[in-house]
Amino acid sequence: MALFITFEGGEGCGKSTQARALYRRVSTSSIPVILTHEPGGTPFGEQARRSLKRISNSPLSPLAELFLVAASRVQLVEEVIRPSLEANTMVICDRYTDSTLAYQGYGRGIDLDTIQAINDTATMGLSSDLVILLDIPVEIGLARKGSARQDRFEREGLAFHQRVREGYLKMAGADPGRWLVIDGALPKREIQSRIRERVDIMLRRENIK
Repeated sequence: MALFITFEGGEGCGKSTQARALYRRVSTSSIPVILTHEPGGTPFGEQARRSLKRISNSPLSPLAELFLVAASRVQLVEEVIRPSLEANTMVICDRYTDSTLAYQGYGRGIDLDTIQAINDTATMGLSSDLVILLDIPVEIGLARKGSARQDRFEREGLAFHQRVREGYLKMAGADPGRWLVIDGALPKREIQSRIRERVDIMLRRENIK
Protein backbone atom coordinates (compact mmCIF):
# COMPACT_ATOMS: atom_id res chain seq x y z
CA MET A 1 0.00 0.00 0.00
CA ALA A 2 1.07 3.62 -0.61
CA LEU A 3 1.73 6.34 1.94
CA PHE A 4 -1.21 7.75 3.86
CA ILE A 5 -0.57 11.26 5.23
CA THR A 6 -2.99 13.30 7.32
CA PHE A 7 -2.97 16.97 8.27
CA GLU A 8 -4.29 18.11 11.64
CA GLY A 9 -4.63 21.28 13.68
CA GLY A 10 -6.99 23.80 15.16
CA GLU A 11 -8.91 26.54 13.39
CA GLY A 12 -6.80 28.83 11.22
CA CYS A 13 -3.61 26.78 11.53
CA GLY A 14 -3.08 26.58 7.76
CA LYS A 15 -3.31 22.81 7.38
CA SER A 16 -5.60 22.93 4.33
CA THR A 17 -3.19 25.25 2.55
CA GLN A 18 -0.26 22.96 3.32
CA ALA A 19 -2.18 19.81 2.34
CA ARG A 20 -2.89 21.37 -1.06
CA ALA A 21 0.75 22.44 -1.41
CA LEU A 22 1.99 18.90 -0.72
CA TYR A 23 -0.56 17.49 -3.14
CA ARG A 24 0.58 19.86 -5.90
CA ARG A 25 4.22 18.98 -5.33
CA VAL A 26 3.68 15.22 -5.36
CA SER A 27 1.43 15.57 -8.44
CA THR A 28 4.39 16.87 -10.44
CA SER A 29 6.29 13.63 -9.80
CA SER A 30 5.59 10.14 -11.07
CA ILE A 31 3.82 9.24 -7.83
CA PRO A 32 0.03 8.84 -8.08
CA VAL A 33 -1.67 10.89 -5.37
CA ILE A 34 -5.11 12.08 -4.29
CA LEU A 35 -6.18 14.82 -1.88
CA THR A 36 -9.31 14.45 0.21
CA HIS A 37 -10.76 15.87 3.41
CA GLU A 38 -12.89 15.22 6.48
CA PRO A 39 -15.69 15.49 7.18
CA GLY A 40 -16.68 15.07 3.56
CA GLY A 41 -14.90 13.65 0.55
CA THR A 42 -17.95 11.70 -0.67
CA PRO A 43 -21.52 12.77 -1.53
CA PHE A 44 -22.78 11.46 1.80
CA GLY A 45 -19.83 12.96 3.62
CA GLU A 46 -20.52 16.41 2.20
CA GLN A 47 -24.10 16.22 3.48
CA ALA A 48 -22.78 15.30 6.92
CA ARG A 49 -20.27 18.14 6.74
CA ARG A 50 -23.01 20.69 6.14
CA SER A 51 -25.00 19.34 9.09
CA LEU A 52 -21.95 19.44 11.35
CA LYS A 53 -20.89 22.97 10.49
CA ARG A 54 -24.32 24.60 10.18
CA ILE A 55 -25.24 27.06 12.91
CA SER A 56 -28.72 26.26 14.21
CA ASN A 57 -31.03 27.33 17.02
CA SER A 58 -31.32 23.64 17.87
CA PRO A 59 -28.05 22.48 19.52
CA LEU A 60 -26.40 19.32 18.23
CA SER A 61 -25.61 16.72 20.87
CA PRO A 62 -21.89 15.93 21.19
CA LEU A 63 -22.71 12.25 20.67
CA ALA A 64 -24.74 13.03 17.54
CA GLU A 65 -21.77 15.07 16.33
CA LEU A 66 -19.45 12.14 16.98
CA PHE A 67 -21.62 9.67 15.07
CA LEU A 68 -22.06 12.04 12.12
CA VAL A 69 -18.28 12.35 11.85
CA ALA A 70 -17.89 8.58 12.11
CA ALA A 71 -20.53 7.88 9.46
CA SER A 72 -18.85 10.30 7.08
CA ARG A 73 -15.53 8.59 7.76
CA VAL A 74 -16.86 5.12 6.99
CA GLN A 75 -17.90 6.25 3.53
CA LEU A 76 -14.62 8.05 2.89
CA VAL A 77 -12.50 5.08 3.91
CA GLU A 78 -14.55 2.58 1.92
CA GLU A 79 -15.07 4.70 -1.20
CA VAL A 80 -11.84 6.67 -1.43
CA ILE A 81 -9.00 6.04 1.00
CA ARG A 82 -8.66 2.27 1.14
CA PRO A 83 -9.19 1.68 -2.61
CA SER A 84 -6.61 4.36 -3.41
CA LEU A 85 -4.01 2.90 -1.06
CA GLU A 86 -4.62 -0.58 -2.43
CA ALA A 87 -4.04 0.85 -5.92
CA ASN A 88 -0.66 2.18 -4.69
CA THR A 89 -1.85 5.79 -4.73
CA MET A 90 -0.64 8.16 -2.01
CA VAL A 91 -3.48 9.63 0.03
CA ILE A 92 -3.29 13.09 1.60
CA CYS A 93 -6.23 13.77 3.91
CA ASP A 94 -7.14 17.08 5.51
CA ARG A 95 -8.26 15.80 8.96
CA TYR A 96 -8.83 12.18 9.99
CA THR A 97 -9.34 10.21 13.20
CA ASP A 98 -7.14 12.44 15.36
CA SER A 99 -9.49 15.36 14.72
CA THR A 100 -12.27 13.38 16.37
CA LEU A 101 -10.16 12.69 19.43
CA ALA A 102 -9.16 16.36 19.60
CA TYR A 103 -12.55 17.97 18.96
CA GLN A 104 -15.11 15.52 20.27
CA GLY A 105 -12.81 14.02 22.91
CA TYR A 106 -10.65 16.72 24.41
CA GLY A 107 -12.92 19.52 23.21
CA ARG A 108 -16.41 18.13 23.94
CA GLY A 109 -15.39 15.80 26.74
CA ILE A 110 -16.56 12.48 25.28
CA ASP A 111 -14.65 9.50 26.67
CA LEU A 112 -11.45 8.99 24.65
CA ASP A 113 -11.63 5.19 24.76
CA THR A 114 -15.16 5.33 23.37
CA ILE A 115 -14.03 7.57 20.52
CA GLN A 116 -11.04 5.33 19.80
CA ALA A 117 -13.30 2.28 19.57
CA ILE A 118 -15.62 4.11 17.17
CA ASN A 119 -12.65 5.34 15.11
CA ASP A 120 -11.28 1.80 14.87
CA THR A 121 -14.65 0.48 13.74
CA ALA A 122 -15.21 3.25 11.20
CA THR A 123 -11.77 2.83 9.64
CA MET A 124 -11.42 -0.94 10.14
CA GLY A 125 -8.14 -0.15 11.84
CA LEU A 126 -6.68 1.93 9.03
CA SER A 127 -4.35 4.60 10.43
CA SER A 128 -2.14 7.11 8.65
CA ASP A 129 1.61 6.68 8.25
CA LEU A 130 2.30 10.31 9.11
CA VAL A 131 0.30 12.95 10.97
CA ILE A 132 1.37 16.53 10.27
CA LEU A 133 0.20 18.83 13.06
CA LEU A 134 0.35 22.57 12.46
CA ASP A 135 0.31 24.01 15.95
CA ILE A 136 -0.61 27.63 16.56
CA PRO A 137 -1.87 29.63 19.54
CA VAL A 138 -5.65 29.61 19.64
CA GLU A 139 -6.01 33.39 19.53
CA ILE A 140 -3.85 33.67 16.41
CA GLY A 141 -5.69 30.90 14.59
CA LEU A 142 -9.13 32.32 15.30
CA ALA A 143 -7.98 35.80 14.30
CA ARG A 144 -6.88 34.38 10.96
CA LYS A 145 -10.35 32.96 10.39
CA GLY A 146 -12.04 36.27 11.18
CA SER A 147 -15.59 36.74 12.39
CA ALA A 148 -17.38 36.63 9.03
CA ARG A 149 -19.35 33.47 8.21
CA GLN A 150 -18.02 31.44 11.12
CA ASP A 151 -19.18 27.83 11.32
CA ARG A 152 -20.41 26.07 14.46
CA PHE A 153 -16.93 24.99 15.58
CA GLU A 154 -15.29 28.35 14.94
CA ARG A 155 -17.91 30.02 17.13
CA GLU A 156 -16.95 27.97 20.17
CA GLY A 157 -15.24 29.79 23.04
CA LEU A 158 -11.51 30.06 23.63
CA ALA A 159 -11.59 27.38 26.34
CA PHE A 160 -12.93 24.80 23.85
CA HIS A 161 -10.26 25.59 21.28
CA GLN A 162 -7.55 25.54 23.93
CA ARG A 163 -8.64 22.05 25.00
CA VAL A 164 -8.49 20.95 21.35
CA ARG A 165 -4.96 22.32 21.00
CA GLU A 166 -3.80 20.67 24.22
CA GLY A 167 -5.32 17.40 23.05
CA TYR A 168 -3.41 17.50 19.80
CA LEU A 169 -0.14 18.16 21.60
CA LYS A 170 -0.77 15.29 24.02
CA MET A 171 -1.40 12.88 21.15
CA ALA A 172 1.69 14.07 19.30
CA GLY A 173 3.82 13.72 22.41
CA ALA A 174 2.60 10.16 22.94
CA ASP A 175 3.58 9.03 19.43
CA PRO A 176 6.46 11.24 18.20
CA GLY A 177 7.55 8.77 15.56
CA ARG A 178 4.29 9.15 13.64
CA TRP A 179 3.64 12.84 14.27
CA LEU A 180 5.43 15.83 12.77
CA VAL A 181 4.66 18.98 14.79
CA ILE A 182 5.35 22.28 13.04
CA ASP A 183 4.87 25.83 14.28
CA GLY A 184 1.94 27.06 12.21
CA ALA A 185 3.10 30.66 12.65
CA LEU A 186 6.22 30.04 10.55
CA PRO A 187 6.33 31.39 6.97
CA LYS A 188 4.43 29.16 4.55
CA ARG A 189 7.55 28.27 2.58
CA GLU A 190 9.38 27.19 5.73
CA ILE A 191 6.47 24.95 6.69
CA GLN A 192 6.41 23.48 3.19
CA SER A 193 10.15 22.80 3.38
CA ARG A 194 9.85 20.91 6.65
CA ILE A 195 6.97 18.83 5.36
CA ARG A 196 8.79 18.10 2.12
CA GLU A 197 11.89 16.96 4.00
CA ARG A 198 9.94 14.47 6.11
CA VAL A 199 7.86 13.13 3.23
CA ASP A 200 10.91 12.71 1.01
CA ILE A 201 12.56 10.58 3.70
CA MET A 202 9.49 8.37 3.87
CA LEU A 203 9.30 8.03 0.11
CA ARG A 204 12.94 6.97 -0.06
CA ARG A 205 12.26 4.32 2.54
CA GLU A 206 9.31 3.05 0.52
CA ASN A 207 11.49 2.75 -2.57
CA ILE A 208 14.03 0.70 -0.68
CA LYS A 209 11.45 -1.91 0.33
